Amino acid sequence: MYLYSLTLQRATGAVCAVIGSFSGRDSKKSAFTQEIAVARGSTLDLLRPDPETGRLRTLLSVDVFGAIRSLAQFRLTGANKDYLVVGSDSGRLVILEYSPDRNRLDKVHQETFGKSGCRRIVPGQLLAVDPKGRALCIAALEKQKLVYVLNRDAAARLTISSPLEAHKSNTLTFALAALDCGFDNPVFAAIELEYAESDRDPTGQAANQAQKLLTFYELDLGLNHVSRKVSEPIDNGANLLVTVPGGGDGPSGVLVCCDNFVLYRNQGHPEIRAVIPRRADLPAERGVLIVAAATHKQKSMFFFLLQTEYGDIFKVDLDHSGDTVSELRIKYFDTIPVTSAVCVLRSGFLFAASEFGNHALYQFRDIGRDADVESSSATLMETEEGFQPVFFQPRALKNLMRIDEIESLMPVMDMRVANLFDEETPQLFTACGRGPRSTLRILRPGLAISEMARSMLPAEPIAVWTVKKNINDMFDAYIVVSFTNVTLVLSIGETIEEVSDSQFLDTTHSLAVTLLGEDSLMQVHPNGIRHIREDGRVNEWRTPGKKTITKVGSNRLQVVIALSGGELIYFEMDMTGQLMEVEKQDMSGDVACLAIAPVPEGRQRSRFLAVGSYDNTIRILSLDPDDCLQPLSVQSVSSAPESLLFLEVQASIGGEDGADYPANLFLNAGLQNGVLFRTNVDMVTGQLSDTRSRFLGLRPPKLFPCIVSHRQAMLCLSSRPWLGYIHQGHFLLTPLSCDTVESAASFSSDQCSEGVVAVAGDALRIFTIERLGETFNETAIPLRYTPRKFVILPKKKYIAVIESDKGAFSAEEREAAKKECLEASGAAENGNANNGDPMENGDGQEDGAEVGNTFPDEQYGYPKAESERWVSCIRILDPRSRDTTCLLELQENEAAVSICTVNFHDKEHGTLLAVGTAKGLQFWPRRTLAGGFIHVYKFVDEGRALELLHKTQVEEVPLALCQFQGRLLAGVGSVLRLYDLGKRKLLRKCENKLFPRTIVSIHTYRDRIYVGDMQESFHYCKYRRDENQLYIFADDSVPRWLTAAQHIDFDTMAGADKFGNIYFARLPQDISDEIEEDPTGGKIKWEQGKLNGAPNKVEEIVQFHVGDVVTCLQKASLIPGGGECLIYGTVMGSVGALLAFTSREDVDFFSHLEMHLRQEHPPLCGRDHMAYRSAYFPVKDVIDGDLCEQYPSLPADMQRKIADELDRTPGEILKKLEDIRNKII
Repeated sequence: MYLYSLTLQRATGAVCAVIGSFSGRDSKKSAFTQEIAVARGSTLDLLRPDPETGRLRTLLSVDVFGAIRSLAQFRLTGANKDYLVVGSDSGRLVILEYSPDRNRLDKVHQETFGKSGCRRIVPGQLLAVDPKGRALCIAALEKQKLVYVLNRDAAARLTISSPLEAHKSNTLTFALAALDCGFDNPVFAAIELEYAESDRDPTGQAANQAQKLLTFYELDLGLNHVSRKVSEPIDNGANLLVTVPGGGDGPSGVLVCCDNFVLYRNQGHPEIRAVIPRRADLPAERGVLIVAAATHKQKSMFFFLLQTEYGDIFKVDLDHSGDTVSELRIKYFDTIPVTSAVCVLRSGFLFAASEFGNHALYQFRDIGRDADVESSSATLMETEEGFQPVFFQPRALKNLMRIDEIESLMPVMDMRVANLFDEETPQLFTACGRGPRSTLRILRPGLAISEMARSMLPAEPIAVWTVKKNINDMFDAYIVVSFTNVTLVLSIGETIEEVSDSQFLDTTHSLAVTLLGEDSLMQVHPNGIRHIREDGRVNEWRTPGKKTITKVGSNRLQVVIALSGGELIYFEMDMTGQLMEVEKQDMSGDVACLAIAPVPEGRQRSRFLAVGSYDNTIRILSLDPDDCLQPLSVQSVSSAPESLLFLEVQASIGGEDGADYPANLFLNAGLQNGVLFRTNVDMVTGQLSDTRSRFLGLRPPKLFPCIVSHRQAMLCLSSRPWLGYIHQGHFLLTPLSCDTVESAASFSSDQCSEGVVAVAGDALRIFTIERLGETFNETAIPLRYTPRKFVILPKKKYIAVIESDKGAFSAEEREAAKKECLEASGAAENGNANNGDPMENGDGQEDGAEVGNTFPDEQYGYPKAESERWVSCIRILDPRSRDTTCLLELQENEAAVSICTVNFHDKEHGTLLAVGTAKGLQFWPRRTLAGGFIHVYKFVDEGRALELLHKTQVEEVPLALCQFQGRLLAGVGSVLRLYDLGKRKLLRKCENKLFPRTIVSIHTYRDRIYVGDMQESFHYCKYRRDENQLYIFADDSVPRWLTAAQHIDFDTMAGADKFGNIYFARLPQDISDEIEEDPTGGKIKWEQGKLNGAPNKVEEIVQFHVGDVVTCLQKASLIPGGGECLIYGTVMGSVGALLAFTSREDVDFFSHLEMHLRQEHPPLCGRDHMAYRSAYFPVKDVIDGDLCEQYPSLPADMQRKIADELDRTPGEILKKLEDIRNKII
């Protein structure tokens, strides 16, 4: 079995982010443009906020095939652009430079210093760069620190020195920062902890007394040597260092963020300490830690924004004169969801890379100049209990305003694929997020659209066009809508209104409306051509006799019409702007469709006309004066063509989309069997080559040109609309998530520079297409707590979700606290803030909540309870209406951990819902449990609500439940138990206690049971009904920490472990047959296993390192009629698929392509691709589609070189890549 691995949705969570001017100075403006570099697991993204719209645009997204652990930016003195330094698991320091003209990151330096992999003593986790760009320090968590000196050579290229060591054995490093010392020797500060004493002391006393130190390292540029200058004791809660501006701009030194405090420290400066204000409702046992920090520096002032683990942002100011700091002030600024990185941009934006849930871009309304809760080092009071705390109450946003959001699935907790909406393609249902930011997201393959306007029309239109009055106009002037017997003309201005003085003929339907030449308009109707000149003169050409025009094709200077009977007439525009008849030609039968290629730049005419005929052929005819309307080439197709469109791909060297490709002309044909046929037209001879086809839907696709991100694109309207466009060097054909559309045209106006106007039914719609390049668009339904698992109830199409959180209050307690708080502040008008259904209270309100009310929990987070408490609920959701039909809160500190539907033998209650819960579960200092339960619920009110039948106490946590032959299988700790339904509780029927650790997954097929153990991979079991016994007959020889499992076939299971590997375990065929053919079952019963294991072992037939913890696996097909593939979701929020190859030839082709790409195009961060995919087990029988898909973005000469090695053309390779992608999605 060979598999093709492809990431469908790149990781959406963020590990770290930095800002910098990576593209350098903007030539049009003298200012530097700033970009945000975001590391998402193994993906590096470059984002840029659009100053006009405030939208974040992804400039570049590149897979580095390695784990990015740290990022930093630096600029050499006097340079005009920033470099990006990446610390990864490659054991190498990599410096990257962004080249905006080719839109790619180039590797400038790659310095090897250690082994690959995330190791304790190999640097890469911590990174700090001298603010003047003279040196950088890269450190490991333990022992090693390396300092590199950065410089430039005579040609102004960046150079890097050999590493200088600053190692110290038996020392842990918690944080690293570079001091701003102006042009003095660079200094680095680190929070360290020495553990040599603790290791030697068996009593544990030394470990209790271990003290963290703040250590300063100085790099002497003259001696080229790093020395350890000072090491001073510091708070044991210190976790983060923030550089303070220096060298004339400020006092230099560092802010040390500790548990509950922020300190200012510098060499030879007394410590300045201020307490971090805490929420009034925070339990006394909980401290306040800073998790993210950002510095904003202007010519005359600077300030810091620090975010706590609860999401509150504080503004920190320093009062200083020269190098002496007199006061440190911490003022409450705003509250936003907890982030993993905060970046402040010079243009007045703040980028928040959220820890869980969607990322956001905020705009500053103010920089916190108003009075607010403030603590200061000057007013710090020490009492017997310690320092006096300062309290505050969070409020709605005052200084920040959210203007854009980037959707993030991180973390995907569970996933199912099902078609609950009866659409063409199934939907992916994913449970995402954590705590108040939890959602159930419905992912549909396709691009999202946002509707700008919709208006009803008097009847059902058949076509729509937009035209400009002059070729140089920015915006369209008219929308022309054709009905069966009339034409309606609408003018575009502030509003869209009907006009009657446009000179268009409105008493008949139109076949085409377009701009001719520079400034004249043309309308083609069944009886002739109407040519409207700029000065208002109208020329009419009438059809001869009783013939009518049936089809038309045109570009800016040429028009071809087809008359009934199959006669073609060709018109051309002469120098005076007149439309002249040039040539006639009789075709053998009626013409099905026409298209003319666009006029190449600097030419007077286009050479190619495409004619589709009902005899299932497409002919290319010449429009040259020498051989006018003579055939150049013929292409037979599988069905009669319905619509034709030429799409010209402009020649570009790099540019916005980062690929070098010559100018190409593609002919696209929508066929009557619903297939889109695409072929390359030779620009010289007109010969057709490199044909590709794809089934789009049940209706024949109609093709329309449009503009997307300033490039030519095409809309294909079948049973749903598709968009064909070029994105980062790839031609993508993606469905749009909207209803069926009859006709469409591109639309450009003052309010909407790039949109689409479309007619569907009797409505005229104007919409824009969102977030190009994304595979899915999503709909989010908010949940109350972190979702753990969910099941789809098949007949009713409802979803049952279990949610649970630790250390939080239940909804009722939160409501009571909110009420109390409102009453205390005297704002209790009309009782509670949501006046909603009590079931939905606490699920957050809209962003527009008034300031007086409590604002959304999603932004503020839940109030924190004692860490032992659990809150949990079971929810029934109707995904179609997005309503919660039933929500049961679990009482008495129970947490739901597993769920399944079960039909018992006696059909009295029909389908039941079994939920496994744990009471009083604690993980620290050691795992303890008050008890486990299995609740059984029956559905009432047609499946919309639940009613408890009974609950059964068990001795351990029931982490896995599954239906089996009319009974319930439960994995209770390390025991596999079979239950039947009783009146008062579940009745034990049979059990097996021989599992090694803890059962986390159960799958069944016929009489086999596949059990996944938390640490020991899969166990295959068989249930003997006659003996009422469960036997284990096979297990895995490799210990695996399972995180997800899925049944593939009778002998095969797919699993994923917590180190980011996916593997397939298969029972050898001969052993499987032997077990099935054993009539007495004696062989299983008496055969002894080796070393307490099972008698037989499964073989691992597939190994692949994804590089991210896989949390769910699902076997499904994402396209109608497509092959089944294995779809997975990960902690970082990515979705991927593994597709089985069907032919040996494809396996050979892709494995060779992968091999060449490994050699010719090594990963960006210096990790060896083969080693990365084999991080824990050698990669076996999986081809990495993500690497293969980098082929189109290679330079053209490298593409040709690889193609020659494979005895193919680059076009054939691109076609193969497109075909295999289309089999998956």
